[in-house]
Amino acid sequence: MKDSYVTERDRTHIPEEYKWDLTDIYQDDAAWTEAKQKLIAEFPALPAFRNKLSQSPNHLLDCLKLLERLKKECTRLACYASMKSDLDTRDSVYLAMDQEMSRIGSDLASLASFIEPEILSAGSEKIAAFIEQEPQLAVYRHILEDILRKRDHTRSESEEKIIAEANLMADSPVSINNVFSNADFPYPQTQLEDGTTVRLDPASFSLHRRSPVREDRKRVFAAYLGKLHEFRRTFGMQLAAEVRKNMFFTRVRNYGSCLERALDNNSIPIEVYRNLIAGTHSHLDTFHRYLTLRRKLLGLDELHYYDLYAPIVKEIDLNYSFKEAVDCVFASLAPLGQDYLEVARQALSSRWIDVYHNEGKRSGAYSNGAVYDVHPYMLLNYNGKYDDVSTLTHELGHTMHSYLSNTNQPYLLSHYSIFVAEVASTFNEALLLDYMLKTEQRDQVRLSLLGNYLDNARATVFRQVQFAEFELRIHENAEEGTALTGDMLDSLYESIARQYYGHNKGICVVDDEIKSEWAYIPHFYYNFYVYQYATSFTASAALSERVLAGENGAVERYLALLSSGGSDYPIEQLKRVGVDMTTSQPLDATMARMNQVMDEMETLASKLGLYS
Repeated sequence: MKDSYVTERDRTHIPEEYKWDLTDIYQDDAAWTEAKQKLIAEFPALPAFRNKLSQSPNHLLDCLKLLERLKKECTRLACYASMKSDLDTRDSVYLAMDQEMSRIGSDLASLASFIEPEILSAGSEKIAAFIEQEPQLAVYRHILEDILRKRDHTRSESEEKIIAEANLMADSPVSINNVFSNADFPYPQTQLEDGTTVRLDPASFSLHRRSPVREDRKRVFAAYLGKLHEFRRTFGMQLAAEVRKNMFFTRVRNYGSCLERALDNNSIPIEVYRNLIAGTHSHLDTFHRYLTLRRKLLGLDELHYYDLYAPIVKEIDLNYSFKEAVDCVFASLAPLGQDYLEVARQALSSRWIDVYHNEGKRSGAYSNGAVYDVHPYMLLNYNGKYDDVSTLTHELGHTMHSYLSNTNQPYLLSHYSIFVAEVASTFNEALLLDYMLKTEQRDQVRLSLLGNYLDNARATVFRQVQFAEFELRIHENAEEGTALTGDMLDSLYESIARQYYGHNKGICVVDDEIKSEWAYIPHFYYNFYVYQYATSFTASAALSERVLAGENGAVERYLALLSSGGSDYPIEQLKRVGVDMTTSQPLDATMARMNQVMDEMETLASKLGLYS
């Protein structure tokens, strides 16, 4: 069913039920200002603990409790400001509030800069003794042990203070990119085959690139990415600034590379990242099989990059109202039990979600679960297609992960690592697909749903590993002294994309404008984030198969993982539920599943006479 609000761009015309209710965080901006001033007034209490942390367990405990409270309130303030800003990135009031919280967060980090050096000075034996003497310190055990683990990368108190002050500048690249990309970028227009002229902002680009009309897809890609190319120098400077920032923190923290620093935060071996790229290259034949299957199902002699988002069954272009999406998602989550469903029901019906796009709204989708004492929030730009339904359950997975972590862990242990962040989201996608296939009997729709699984595998594994390789290469180039210009980034991105998509083998034509697609990807500002989409997808595939198969204890183990927050390192958390990410097994199993799905799709396609 068509959704009338998909094309609405005036926020005032969208009903309140489809908008966030941020009053659960602060009643209004005045309450936010009052809370901010109260927080700042408490800052002087923190330095009073300087030179006392090794004197007694009580001093250490009181300091950690105060830091926890200050960080929690600082995060709450920052979330309110950033989410307000995301609703209209053109609004300078909320942009200023967001920037102010970056400064205040930096101030807090500076004031707390003495803590880690003093803990290191106390040493492992004394800290262990303190934990034995004061039982309330036990909750901070993992945090304290992690500080001691990173001894070689922690500087003196005065140096830590300088590093903390540098955070004042650290978010400049991503902030500038966010405002430029979502508010100030001169979005192009293009005319569709039916004579309609469309303005291609990120949401409409995402919508129209899925058009069943091939000429429209071609025009949309050429117009949008072509406009990005015109501004490649500006985007290039933004991304180069991000890389230089990462290099600064890498060097002052005494790491050998930006990759090492990024992964060490959660004790992830570098080999996991490099092996993922190597393993994906070894499975490119599976990817190319998928691309060839897509070409055949679309009835094309030659597959182009702009064909990758088109509905593979031309007669089936499924549309879902937001209510229909909610009903499908909720029904699909039944295997996780009644307690999970009750929270999910609340999340889907109590204004935890900002659903539709409006002028100036931040593009894409996310879940923000950092407001510990409230509930998570989800931002969508809902377009009414099946992959928007999939995005809804994806973000709901993050939301449930945050909810369970926040409910079961103290604040400082509630923040789960990025490495496991995408497990719950892609797990939900697997449950949604299973539900849809079990309730759908039409062969054409089943073919479309199976194709959507492959599309997700492409986007979550191969596309994200392609991004991960690009991100690694730009950092390595910069570390070796190569300048990151827009033209250099274009050339590198094009080279990697053409290798992945088999351009030179005639598998998929990567057209010239695709070389500037890197400027469209905000995740390159997230410090080696993207590879974790792929690792999480393969981990969640193993976990969801066990739940759907009814394996004894599988649901309980999975929910225990979601409830464990940041209480241990992610590699160990996944090992406890039976997934070892230091091996190739999860990726190999995902590739096997992709080939099984393609076998089934080829059988259905032959039955429907779509190709022989």
